[in-house]
Parts: sequence; structure tokens; C-alpha cells
Amino acid sequence: MTEAGRRTVVLLGTLDTKGVEYDYVRERIREHGVDVILIDAGILGEPLAVPDVNREEVAAAAGADVAALAAAGDRGAAVAAMAHGASAIVTRLHAEGRLDGILGLGGSGNSAIVTQAMRALPIGVPKLMVSTLASGDTRPYIGAVDIAMMYSVVDISGVNRISARILTNAAGMIAGAALATTGGTGAGMPLIAASMFGVTTPSVTVARERLEELGYEVLVFHATGAGGLSLEALAKDGFLAGVLDITTTELADDLVGGVLSAGPDRLEAAGAVGLPQVVSLGALDMVNFGPLESVPERFGERNLYVHNPTVTLMRTTPDECRELGRRIGRKLSAATGPVALYVPLRGVSAIAVEGQVFHDADADTALVEGLRETLAANVEVYEEDADVNDPSFAIAMADRLHAMIGERA
Repeated sequence: MTEAGRRTVVLLGTLDTKGVEYDYVRERIREHGVDVILIDAGILGEPLAVPDVNREEVAAAAGADVAALAAAGDRGAAVAAMAHGASAIVTRLHAEGRLDGILGLGGSGNSAIVTQAMRALPIGVPKLMVSTLASGDTRPYIGAVDIAMMYSVVDISGVNRISARILTNAAGMIAGAALATTGGTGAGMPLIAASMFGVTTPSVTVARERLEELGYEVLVFHATGAGGLSLEALAKDGFLAGVLDITTTELADDLVGGVLSAGPDRLEAAGAVGLPQVVSLGALDMVNFGPLESVPERFGERNLYVHNPTVTLMRTTPDECRELGRRIGRKLSAATGPVALYVPLRGVSAIAVEGQVFHDADADTALVEGLRETLAANVEVYEEDADVNDPSFAIAMADRLHAMIGERA
């Protein structure tokens, strides 16, 4: 049980295989004056540490029976059920004020269970996963949430001189995060989410400064796939007063097969929940790849630009731009809240303006034509004789978003 007024860290994992390690971490966290709730998500063997929330409770929270899960012998189904139950339990503990941070330890199974539960918690709740998988592709575990993954170096199998140091560090990190308080930065100010890329930075910077002058706190998301997913998650979860989606380039990667896609649902969350949104076409002139040698062979004859040794950009074609226009038009037309689209007729990025490497008048025309095919009357459209980074263009977008928010107050 936790004491009134004290911070609490939840430890979540399979205690039949990692109980000794979880018990060790529990004691290290308590040494920092932080209470601990230990949740067992194991299935098969007896728990090697005494939990505060047992596996039967976790399975029941998912509408399952732990004995039946064990008897079925389907590890994948068991992990999915326990992850679902654990998500329900940690969400309830947080709502009750009994979760100020969460920590997990393990390999693939534990990482899948624990990070699914972490993703159910609000952004800002400290989340730390010590995992054997943290040095590889962590996107399936982190998603669009603020999960910190720490590489365990050695397998989490017993407490030895290496693992003891790693686990002690993890205990200190999560205890410190649970005890930490934030300053008053932006407290009480309405939040705006804005999307940015390197080639739209001047526009977003001017718009952000204008919105800050008008009394908003602006959260800027880099349009790298994960950034777009995070923006969509915040919009869906009710954190925002409005969205300034200047940089919709992730849709080009989704269409063509680049490496920075945020998935097919990008540009839909704000409209679905009725948030005021101002949208533009930033960086739709490009699809992103890694080093030049990583570009698929089928694109060898395309207009490629080596941005730096690790990033290669490919110019979108007129046909691709027309389809992007259609898709954006359909997404914005489905919005349940106010939406305005700003079209920069002189270039959608810093390298798409006249004289730059991605200037392509035919592709720009096709993009606008595609938009006109699918845009409905509920979308305000402003076609401006400016490029996306023109300060007047940026200020116009910021001012329109401010007015739209005010009209809903």
C-alpha cells in the first residue's frame, strides 16, 4: 500500500521469469522514498516475487482466465490478453492518483506487454522500459508516446555486477522522474500543434512566434513519421485548442513508399474531433529516403537530391501530386470542425521555389487540380501568390487559426 502524499511507481512484468530482478528494482526505488506497486503479468510458473496486483486480476481485467490462458499453450494470445489487462489496470491506477511513473524490465514478451500498457497512459507520465531490444528498432514499442527505452546490455537473467548497475540506474531514473515537478512554462495557455520540416522551418517559426504573441503555447512536431503520429495522438486525446498543419509531407511518403510515413490516417484526427485546423501543403514536393544507395532501384531515374549523407529526397511527380491533392481534399472535407487550407502557389518548400532543385510547375499545378477535385464546401481555401516560407503567408495562417478558435469560444 502507498502512503498518502508520497509518489508511486508501478512495476509491471512477468514475475515467473523476472521476479528476482523486479524485487531488486523494487527495493532500489523504495530507497529513494518512492512507493511501489508491483503487478504480475506472468502466466506459467509461480511468481518469484510477491506482487501487489496478481496475475489473476490482470487476466480478469481483460475478460480472461489465467489458468485457461496457460492451458491453451498459445503464447501470442496470452501476451495479448495480459497486455490488454495490464493496460486497463495501469489506466485505473493513474486515474486514482496511484501511478506517478511506470517501469518494466525484460525481453520481447515483457517489452510487448509493458509498452502496450505504457502507451495507454497520458503523455507526460514517466515511462521507462529496460529491454534487451532497446538497441534495435524500437518504434513498435514506443509508437507515438513518450516511452524511454534503456538497453539492458546483458540479458535480464539474474542480478550480477553489470545488471545490478543497469537496474539501479533505472530505479534512480524512474524514481527521480516520479518525484520531479514541472515549472510554470505555458501553464494555462491554450495549446497549438504545428508541423515542421527543415524546408518549412522559416514559415513555422514565424507562425509560432505570431501565435505566442496571441497567447498560445505552440508545440512543434518534426514531420518524420513519428512526429506526425504524435501530433495526431495529441489531437485525438483532447490536449489541443487547434492545429497548424503547415507540413503535410508525411502523406507523400505514405503514398510513394518513403521512410517517413505517419500512416494512411495522417491529417484525420483533428477533423474527427472537431478541432479548428489550418492546413497547408508544406514539403509535398518530396519523398524521403536514407543514403543515396538506399533509394529503391525503381526510382533511379527520378529527380533525386542528396540533402546530406544520410538523407536523400525525391521530387514528387505530377501524377503523385494530383493524388496527394485528392487525398488531402477528402480528408479535410470529412472534418467535423472548422478547417482552412492555405495553398502557396509559388512553392511548397524552400527547394520548390523558382530556381531551386525541386521547382516543378507542372507538379504544383497537378497538386492544386487534385485538391479542387475533392474539396467540399466546408473547407475554406486561400490560394496565395507566395511560397510556403513567405512571412506574410505564415502570419495569415496563424491569424486565421486564432480567429477560428475565437469563433468557437
